[in-house]
Amino acid sequence: MHFRTLAAWLAVAGLTLVSLTVPLASASAQFGGLIPRDARNVMNDAQATDACGNQKKSSAGSRILGGVLGRTARNAASTTGISSWVPISEATDQLTTSIACRLDPEEQKQAAEATLRATRSLEGEDLDDKPAPPPPVGSSATWSSDTREGVSGTSTVTARDPELAGGLDCITVTDVVIIKGEETTADKRMCRPPGSRRYSLVA
Repeated sequence: MHFRTLAAWLAVAGLTLVSLTVPLASASAQFGGLIPRDARNVMNDAQATDACGNQKKSSAGSRILGGVLGRTARNAASTTGISSWVPISEATDQLTTSIACRLDPEEQKQAAEATLRATRSLEGEDLDDKPAPPPPVGSSATWSSDTREGVSGTSTVTARDPELAGGLDCITVTDVVIIKGEETTADKRMCRPPGSRRYSLVA
């Protein structure tokens, strides 16, 4: 009797040791049929980040925690102005990532329009719709958020580059964004080819 009990105990211990050494991916593959689909999806999610460094997909633990605390965290982030957004396509040629990631989509549109005004790139500004002359250093435009209190910004032309080969016209624009008293500043180099009205962000 004692021998059988000992043998059974050793068998259980051996199975436990083996199960602990099997990689999670193998365990998922072998026992996938026993794991709910949602749980498998969470286990298989790859960790990835967006343009602003936000995690696209979270681990099972953080998803569970997010389900409990997500709304509270989002509300707190909205209140303190520390939320991070993804740059919208309409503004990617006008705003640097460091600025866009601080602004919600509507604010990004406002900041991009301010850059267009500062650089005099708005279409229809002249009756003949010809390219406007280069903006002078100091040309500036401001905006104030329509969606959040205490959020505003300014775009200012701070330097001009000598005309490059092929007539490429380039300038430096400085963006300043203030969120709840916290200031973020970013310089951006913008160029336009001959005959174009619009300056666009370049690396």
